[in-house]
Amino acid sequence: MEDFWKTYLRMCEEGGVEPQESVVVHLQETTAGQCSRLDLSGQSLSVETCSVLARAFQKETIFTEVLLSDCMLSEEGGNNLKSSGAEALGKLLAHNKAVRRMVLEWNALGLWDDTFSLFCDGLASNSILTQLDLRNNQINHHGASELALALKCNTVLEVLDLRWNNIGLLGGRSLLEALQKNKSIVQLEMAGNNIPSDILKALEQTTGHNLERQSTLRESRNKTQVLRMEIQTLKDLKGSQVTISVPSVSFFRSALIQIRQLQEALNERKSTVNSITAKLQMTEAALALSEQKNDNMGELLTRVRAETEEHKEQHNKERKKDEEEYACREGKLLREIQDQHQTTVQLQLKEMERRCKSQQQQIFDLKHELTNSTAEFKLRLVQTEERLETEKQRSKQALDDMDGLRQKEVEHVKHHLEESERVLQERIFKLEGQRIQLEEELSKAKAACVTERSQAEEELGRVRAQAHLEEHISSMEEKVRSARSSLQEVQLQCSQQRQTIYELQSKTSQQSTKMDGLRRRIEELQQELLGKDQEKVAEVSKVRVEFLEQIGHLQAERTAQTGLKEKINALERELKVLTSNHREVLLDKEHEMLSMHEKLRHKEAEILRMREDAANRASYLQSAILTYVQGSPVGHYDIPKK
Repeated sequence: MEDFWKTYLRMCEEGGVEPQESVVVHLQETTAGQCSRLDLSGQSLSVETCSVLARAFQKETIFTEVLLSDCMLSEEGGNNLKSSGAEALGKLLAHNKAVRRMVLEWNALGLWDDTFSLFCDGLASNSILTQLDLRNNQINHHGASELALALKCNTVLEVLDLRWNNIGLLGGRSLLEALQKNKSIVQLEMAGNNIPSDILKALEQTTGHNLERQSTLRESRNKTQVLRMEIQTLKDLKGSQVTISVPSVSFFRSALIQIRQLQEALNERKSTVNSITAKLQMTEAALALSEQKNDNMGELLTRVRAETEEHKEQHNKERKKDEEEYACREGKLLREIQDQHQTTVQLQLKEMERRCKSQQQQIFDLKHELTNSTAEFKLRLVQTEERLETEKQRSKQALDDMDGLRQKEVEHVKHHLEESERVLQERIFKLEGQRIQLEEELSKAKAACVTERSQAEEELGRVRAQAHLEEHISSMEEKVRSARSSLQEVQLQCSQQRQTIYELQSKTSQQSTKMDGLRRRIEELQQELLGKDQEKVAEVSKVRVEFLEQIGHLQAERTAQTGLKEKINALERELKVLTSNHREVLLDKEHEMLSMHEKLRHKEAEILRMREDAANRASYLQSAILTYVQGSPVGHYDIPKK
C-alpha cells in the first residue's frame, strides 16, 4: 500500500501527464493510514487522472472501496475528452481486481449517451464489484436501457442505487426486463425517477425473489456441507471400526454390538438423508449450478486444507526456531536492556512528540481548511441570496414597469378615443344644426317660392288681363327662373350636406373600426404581457431550479465538510488513544525498569553476601589450615627448600 502513490507518479511520468497535487495528498494520507478505502470525493478529477488511476488499479489490488462523489467527471470540454474519461472509468471497472464498492454520485454521467454506454460496457465485463452508487447522475431512459444491457451480462453486482435520476417509464420497463434475467441483485433503490408505482412494485418483487433465492442457495449449501461432514465422519468411523484389531472374542462381540448400533445410526441418518433429499428434489433444477460450484469449492477446500497443513508444519518449525532464537535473544536482551533502556525511552518520547506535532499540524490544517470552506460556502450562500433578491427586485421592477406602460398606453388610447368621440359628436351636432338650418331655409325658400308663384300667377293674371304689361311678365319669369335656380342650388347644398353626413358616418364607422383595432391591440398587448409574465415566471423557476441545484451542491459540500469534521474527531480520538496507549506503555516500561532495578539490587546483595560467605569461608579455611599445620608434628620440622 505504501507504493500506490509512487506507482501513480511513475505512470504519470510515463504517460507525460501532470499529476494532481490533491490526488497525491489523498493517496499519501490513505497509504499512511493503512486504509483499504480511497476517498476522492469533491476533487475535480481530469480525464488524464482517471485514465492513470484506471491503469494503476489494473496493477494494484489494495483498495476495496472507491468513493468518487462530486468529482466533475463529465464537465470537461469536448465529446472526445468525455468519451475518453468514460472509457477510463469503463476500463477501471473492466480490469477491476479488488474494488467491491464504488460511489459515483453527483457526476452527471447520464447527460451523454455514448459516454454512459462505454461505462456500461465496463460494468458488463466486471466480475468483482458488488455495490454501485449512481445517485444524482441525470440518467435518462436511454442510459437506463444501456444499464439494463450491462446488468443482463453482469452476475456479481448485488446492490445498485439509482435514486434521484430521470429514468422514467421506458427506463423502468427496460430495467424490469433486465432484472428478470439477472439473479444477483438483491437491493435496488429507485426513488425520485418518475417511475409508475406498478413498475416499482414489480422491481421490488424481483429483487425480493432474488434475495429469497440466494437465501435458499445459502441454506442448501450449508445443509449439503453439514451432510458431507456427517457422511465423512460416518465413513471415518466405519473405517476405524474395520481396522480395529480383535484381541478377544468379548471385545469382538462388543465391537459387533457397537457396529450394529452404528449401522442403526447410519440407517437413521440415511433415512434422514433420504427425507432431506426428498425435500431437496423440488430445488434440484435451480441448484445444479450450485452443486457444480460446491464441487469446485470442495476441491478448493481440500487444496486449502493441504496448504493449511503445510503452513502449520512450517509454522511449527518456525515457531521452534523462534523459541530457540528467543531463548538466545533473551539472555542478550537481559544484558543489553540496562544500556539501551534510556535511549529507547528517549527515542520513543521524541517519536511521540514528532507524531503529536504532525497530527496537531494536520488538525490545524484541517481546521483551517474547514474554516475557509465554511467561509466560502457562507459567501456563496450570501451571493446566491443577493442574486436571488436582485433577480426578484429586477423582475418585480420589470413587471411594474410593464404594468405602468400598459396602463399608460391603455389610458392614452382611452383618452384619444374619448377625444375623437367627443370631436366627432361635436361635428355631428354641428352638421345636424346646419342640416336643420338648411331645411328651415329650404322650407322658407319653398314658402317664398309658393308665395312668389302665387303673386306671379296673380300678376300674370293681371298681366294677361292687362296685355299691355308684357315687360313685367318677362321680369317675373326671370324671377321664377332665379327662384328655380336658387331652389336647385339649395337642393344641391342639401345633397352636399347629405354627402358630408354620409362621409361623417363613414368616418365614424372607420373610427369604430379603429376603436376595434385598438381594442384588439390592447388585447394583444395584454396577451404579450401575459406571455412576458409567463416567461418571467419560467425564468424565475429556472433560476429557482439553478439555486436549488446550487443548494444541493452546497448541501453535498456540507456533508463532505461533516465528513471532514468526523475525520478530525476520529483523528483526535486516535490521538487521545495513542497518547493513552503510549502513556500506558511508558508506565509499563517504568514498572519493568523498577522491577529490573530491584532484581539487580537483590542480585548485587546476593553477590555481596556470597562474596562475604566466600571470604568468611576462606578465612575459616585459612585459620583451620594454620591451626592444623601448627598442631601437627610435621609442623615442627623445617620445610625443605626446592
